[in-house]
Amino acid sequence: MSTESFHGIFHGIADAPSAPTADEAALLARTAIIVVNYDSADLLARNLAAVGDAAPEARVVVVDNYSTAGARGRITELAARHDWTTVLPESNTGFGGGMNLGAARAVADGAELLVLLNPDAVIERASLLALVARAAASPMALVGPVIADSSGTTVSDGHVVCLADGSMRSRRSRRPIPPGGTRPWLSGACLALSTALFEAAGGFDARYFLYWEDVDFSARVMAAGGRLILARDALAVHDEGATHAQADQSQRAMSPTYYYYNIRNRLLFAGLHLDAAAQRRWVATAIPTATEVILRGGKRQLLSSWRPLVTAAAATRDGLALRRAARRGTLPAADQPLPR
Repeated sequence: MSTESFHGIFHGIADAPSAPTADEAALLARTAIIVVNYDSADLLARNLAAVGDAAPEARVVVVDNYSTAGARGRITELAARHDWTTVLPESNTGFGGGMNLGAARAVADGAELLVLLNPDAVIERASLLALVARAAASPMALVGPVIADSSGTTVSDGHVVCLADGSMRSRRSRRPIPPGGTRPWLSGACLALSTALFEAAGGFDARYFLYWEDVDFSARVMAAGGRLILARDALAVHDEGATHAQADQSQRAMSPTYYYYNIRNRLLFAGLHLDAAAQRRWVATAIPTATEVILRGGKRQLLSSWRPLVTAAAATRDGLALRRAARRGTLPAADQPLPR
């Protein structure tokens, strides 16, 4: 896809506001930063604490999906130290379900603007202001920054999903787009939007549990009459997979959690958003797509364990079942998480 055609998909990609529309402190006072946590107190102590310190006017809402009593205690202590608001569900509601709980609390507390942030992401004050200024100026816009990893490599500056087979492309990709068109999406690692747009889009679909919720949410925003904006003057740093990587960081392999939900939820998305012909194409490419997801962790992992392949097989089976349920209209409601 050419740069020009990608710019046509992501409205406002090159547009930067000439000046803040309101005083910085007043703008941030209207903002809630929402993080969904699962046994990641160390990440929050490093990342979210830095974000909160850089933007003390904004309220911070931490949704702690329950893992263990010890992890819950560490989060409540950390939140008390930094004056964060906590939402404490008694189960693991997943990313989307947790974001919905956090947004509900933020709205109840009077927030008008939301910044959705991963535990393993960090954003400086200037970039945060650039995001919320756009969200305030365009209440029907979902706004995302350019995302880099801690080495400075750009890992996300807008994506499309190819409707022919469910493969992904970035704006910088030189690979050809297969026939069938694309849909744009913004990474859920860091997003900003108005509470009005969050409610118009219906929040996140909790059924995904982990991964692909941002692809789905981008589609829901556009279906609600919203648009996507990539703020090129805003930068977030995100070491992708830090919450779901293998304990041995010397290995490239991702965790079974990463593999399972990336493979399963591709087929759930197809069942929820695509017509019958497109769904058949995605089913036909399910095995090569699952293989591609596994190989993101490198080939060497397969020399010591067949577990990634077993996980891929289970994820494909379960994804096909969810797709069939979506077609029949028998899926649980969108507020019901579907963990493995």
